[in-house]
Amino acid sequence: MARSMSFFIFIALLAFAPICFSFKSNNGNLYPQYYYKSCPRAQEIVKSVVAKAVAKEARMAASLLRLQFHDCFVKGCDASLLLDSSRGIVSEKGSNANKNSARGFEVLDEIKSALEKECPQTVSCADILALAARDSTVLAGGPSWEVPLGRRDSRSASLSGSNNNIPAPNDTFDSILSKFNRQGLDLVDLVALSGSHTIGNSRCTSFRQRLYNQSGNNQPDSTLDKSYASQLRNRCPKSGGDQNLFFLDFVSPTKFDNSYFKLLLASKGLLNSDQVLATKSQASLALVKQYAENNALFFDHFAKSMVKMGNISPLTGSNGEIRKNCRKINSS
Repeated sequence: MARSMSFFIFIALLAFAPICFSFKSNNGNLYPQYYYKSCPRAQEIVKSVVAKAVAKEARMAASLLRLQFHDCFVKGCDASLLLDSSRGIVSEKGSNANKNSARGFEVLDEIKSALEKECPQTVSCADILALAARDSTVLAGGPSWEVPLGRRDSRSASLSGSNNNIPAPNDTFDSILSKFNRQGLDLVDLVALSGSHTIGNSRCTSFRQRLYNQSGNNQPDSTLDKSYASQLRNRCPKSGGDQNLFFLDFVSPTKFDNSYFKLLLASKGLLNSDQVLATKSQASLALVKQYAENNALFFDHFAKSMVKMGNISPLTGSNGEIRKNCRKINSS
């Protein structure tokens, strides 16, 4: 009887094995249950702090989501973005993509502080970024996904990587796609992840050229709806007002939905990097149309692309460290 029971348990374990391993990434080291034993309340703590921050300021959801993009596109998903300048480190926070725009660092500090009290030096800042991005998306009404965990934190930053690898607001379509391809991401990932611009804001300085001098000929961008451009010029003059904020999706600026793609089809994408998805590639235009018509499809592709992006070159095993403070490397 005992032998029969042991055989049954063995067969049962084999049956569940694919479920256990199906969450592993291509790197073979990331999986959602990573902290189940070492810090079982980790995800609960992250979610609680993020929820409080977003309730206080709805814009924070977009800010936290954006931080993971800007981290993963530079040296992989290793929290290098969070490091301040010190001890030979030149912070990525001063790059063209992040200076005067990247925000939400105080929220991550609060999460890290709470986790250090709960389970010291256990949960990485890179994993906090990944969880905060997912929770922010859900709080804004977007899709959820299981976040593979187990990343470790970088001991260095790359200002040049931040300046060169992150797509810029006025990049061409080919340049943007090339930067995605460089990270192992494809066209579907590009269009789906661009949909994160359904929430959040952008500064006047990021799209001014579209209003006045898109091609160096002192003419506005011909792909921008004229009435929309006129409205934008009221608060984004030729000079001054650089930091004035504008909704990326003025229809539902704090709700994560597919209205961003509907605006692209109406020639009302705020950034050049948004509008080129509908004007410079038939393949990307086809995806824009699909997402504009099918919110569920957009949500499904976005969630899958976020997991894929979160798997870009993570530090695992004995590489990197688990920082005590997300802003600085541990003392040796």
